[in-house]
Amino acid sequence: MDILKAESIWKTFEGSKGPIEVLKGLDFLAQEGEVVAVLGESGAGKSTLLHVLGTLDAPDSGRILIRGRDPRECPEKEINRIRNRDIGFVFQFHYLLPEFNAIENVMMPAVLHGARRGEIEERAASLLEEVGVGGRMMHRPAELSGGEQQRVAVARALMNDPAIVLADEPSGNLDDRNSDMLHALLRRLSKTRNQTFVVVTHKKELLKDSDRGLVLKEGKLFDWE
Repeated sequence: MDILKAESIWKTFEGSKGPIEVLKGLDFLAQEGEVVAVLGESGAGKSTLLHVLGTLDAPDSGRILIRGRDPRECPEKEINRIRNRDIGFVFQFHYLLPEFNAIENVMMPAVLHGARRGEIEERAASLLEEVGVGGRMMHRPAELSGGEQQRVAVARALMNDPAIVLADEPSGNLDDRNSDMLHALLRRLSKTRNQTFVVVTHKKELLKDSDRGLVLKEGKLFDWE
C-alpha cells in the first residue's frame, strides 16, 4: 500500500545571489512498513525534502499524498491533525525538553493532542521499554547519554502511533556503535509495527538496515547503486 507519495515537487529558496532551486520536479514513493534511506551530500536538500514530505513546509508546486490524501486540500485544522497523528519526527538534535524527564517527554505529543497523563503514561512507559531505555524513564535529558536521548526521541515520535516516521540525520551526533544500534532499532520497529520510516542521512551504513536506498542529487531522487 502506498503510504507516502510525492509528485513533481519543486522547491526554491531566495539566496543572496538570486533563487536557489533545491527540489526540481522530484518524485518519491514509500510503501507501508518499509524503511527508505535517502542519502546525499551536505546541502543537497535532504532536510528540505523531509520538511516538505512532513507538511512542515509547502512545495512551490507538485503535491504530497499521505494515505492517498493531499494535505494542502484540507482545512488547516485537518492538516495539523495529520501532522500530529499520522507523522512522527526524529531530528539530528533530540530536542527533548530539559525540565521534563524521559517519560514526560515521550508523552508530550499526546498531551498536546488533549490526552490526560493517566491515560497515556502506561503507553509511554511501554515505548521506552521497547526502545531499550525503560530503566531511565525518570531521568531528565541531561542525565542521559547521547544514544539514550535519541532513543527517547524515537519513543516520542511513536507516541501517537503514526503511520510514517520521518528521521532527519537521527544518528548524526552519535558514535559508530550507537549509530548501528539506532539504525537496527528503526528497522525492527518498522517491521514489528508495520510503520514506514524515511531516514535522510549521510551515513551509507544505514543502507544495510533499509529496504531501499535513494540518493538525492541535482534536486531529484535516484536509486542507490
